[in-house]
Amino acid sequence: MKILVSNLGSTSFKYKVFAMPEEVVLARGGMDRIGGQGSVHTFEIGGADEIEQAVDLPDHASAIDEALVRLSEGGVLASVEELDAVGFKAVHARAISGVVELDEDIVGRMEDFYPLAPAHNPAYVAAIRQFARVAPKARRVGCFETAFHGAMPQRRKMYAVPYAWYEQYGIQRYGFHGASHRYAAEKVVELEGRNDLKHVNMHLGGSSSLCAVKDGVSQGASHGLSPQGGLPQNNRIGDLDPYALDLVMRNEGRPWDEVLAQCANEGGLVGLCGHSDMRDIEAGAASGDERCALAIAVLATSTRDWLGAFVVEMGGLDAISFTGGIGEYSAVVRGQILRDLEFLGVVMDATKNEAVQGEGSLHAESSRVPIYVLRTDEELVVARQTCEFLGVGTEGA
Repeated sequence: MKILVSNLGSTSFKYKVFAMPEEVVLARGGMDRIGGQGSVHTFEIGGADEIEQAVDLPDHASAIDEALVRLSEGGVLASVEELDAVGFKAVHARAISGVVELDEDIVGRMEDFYPLAPAHNPAYVAAIRQFARVAPKARRVGCFETAFHGAMPQRRKMYAVPYAWYEQYGIQRYGFHGASHRYAAEKVVELEGRNDLKHVNMHLGGSSSLCAVKDGVSQGASHGLSPQGGLPQNNRIGDLDPYALDLVMRNEGRPWDEVLAQCANEGGLVGLCGHSDMRDIEAGAASGDERCALAIAVLATSTRDWLGAFVVEMGGLDAISFTGGIGEYSAVVRGQILRDLEFLGVVMDATKNEAVQGEGSLHAESSRVPIYVLRTDEELVVARQTCEFLGVGTEGA
């Protein structure tokens, strides 16, 4: 069975093609700057050398067409008829979670939640409909990011808002990054050789969140009703007192939609220091830019706040892991998060922290709590979930 897994952002499209249930990667690729200038398609077919090719991508539909052309030319797909399913790392839909067939009803529910996931849902809806047009026989399966957090205690899901808001509109904490947190939870169980763990995974990247995992089950997530909440993101504000928005609107005479868009596009790290890429922020901090140093400190402090809350929630801590681009590659951010945690049994080896890029361990010999850096594989998780949904066993499930 050939499954293509789609991972989309507002201006990006990443994909992997798997032979399932063997979990063999037949091809992988990614495109960025969709809808803008200078788009590049980076792809690898069958383990051959990576190829970079400049492409014109006015929209996500054209990116999908480009991927299918390269997969055909590379012999991965003799035709789109060979594609059995497309799995989507879907984000949010009204009253929907888990793994589902993406029919028009579900797609409509995703459209209903455009305001809650403006950077993701429009791209996913466009991609789902394009695959329906160009590969109509392939099953389209949505693996919603919220599903991993479905078993969170109700007291951790609820906001202290009028209860009717929860009943009528589903206003609650959902949690996201489910595929990454699921992968980390399973990987740490494998590394530790036991599943009775109190584990916190820190997915830190362009979008960031923490998840408390006890005995393999999510007990808490830092993201809220939408991916806009929780930790500060690269360009999204994270948690904020809602009355701050009213203050800005009243003083500047600006409409709600405009202020909300600014929160989603000009907040977070870029709002604090003018940069969204952690490499640029670290370089600025190293050269004495106080706002860059502040941005790093704000992200680290928020992360530590959630770590502390989750240790209390689980009644202890047996493992920490980092995933995501910042988690995998930023020794500076990891170091600030892990400092002075000896009272929790967490002792970071500074030399290891400086050396690890992508995957490895950070704990000192004296550390009771192991600390792992993991190269998360969200696409593999989605491929497994899609395979299981279609009734085919998997190697790693």
